Amino acid sequence: MKITSLMLSVLGVLLVAGLVFAGGDIQRGKALFDDPSLGTNGKSCSSCHPEGRGINGQKESFTIMGKKQATIEDAINFCIQNALKGQALSKDSPKMKDLAAYLKTLKGEKRKRKRIKGC
Repeated sequence: MKITSLMLSVLGVLLVAGLVFAGGDIQRGKALFDDPSLGTNGKSCSSCHPEGRGINGQKESFTIMGKKQATIEDAINFCIQNALKGQALSKDSPKMKDLAAYLKTLKGEKRKRKRIKGC
């Protein structure tokens, strides 16, 4: 009986860990959001969106600079390629999953518009 209980506990931990990994890690996503290494111009996502302001990650589609993006992953890659001058991430990469997990926590709080060159 103890072995069955132990096995179920281990299985539960592995299942939860697998679900967290599959869905991305919010804290790692926030760190990536602040990391200029996603691009080549020294900017990070937070250069244009301090503290995630102006991003509603709970929407189903996104319009950025007049161009509709069908998914949050498409929106992330659009910004990486255009604003950060970086390489697109694979949609199933851990970095993409982490960024998407973080962005999905954002609710689109607006900021006073301060124009930043390249954003």
